[in-house]
Amino acid sequence: MLENAVRACPDKLWGDRGRRPEFWYVVYHTLFYLDLYLHGSTEGFAPPEPFTLDELDPAGRLPERVYTKDELLAYLLRCREKCRAVVAALTDETARARRVFEWVELDACELLLYNLRHVQHHAAQLNLLLRQETDDAPRWVASAMD
Repeated sequence: MLENAVRACPDKLWGDRGRRPEFWYVVYHTLFYLDLYLHGSTEGFAPPEPFTLDELDPAGRLPERVYTKDELLAYLLRCREKCRAVVAALTDETARARRVFEWVELDACELLLYNLRHVQHHAAQLNLLLRQETDDAPRWVASAMD
C-alpha cells in the first residue's frame, strides 16, 4: 500500500515544500523507521546512501532536499527484502529478545507488529493526502504481490 501511494502521487504533490506534512517526507520517515526497527536498535544502524541518521535528530530537522520517488522506491524494496529476511530468521528465542530504543522497548515479535502499525498508519495518511489533492487514492491491498 505504501508503494502504491508513492506511485500514485502526482509530481506536483510529491515535491510541494509548502505542504505540511510533505508527502515525500512522510514516505521517507516511514521507510527510515521501518529499516531501523528491522535492524533492532539504533546501535550500528545506518540507512543506505543517500539517506542519513538526521531522522533521529530530536530537533525534527528535515532532510536537505526532496528525495525522489525512485530513491524511495529503491529504499522500499530494500526494506521489503530486509523484512522478509528478519521474519524468516525468527526463532522462538529471537522473537522474545528485547529490542530497546530510547522511545520504546518491546520484544522482537512485538516490534514487528509495532512496525507494521507504523507503516500502515502512514500509508493511510498518504492515501488521505492523495484523496484530498486528487480525489483518488490506491485501493486496499490484502497482501504483497512480490
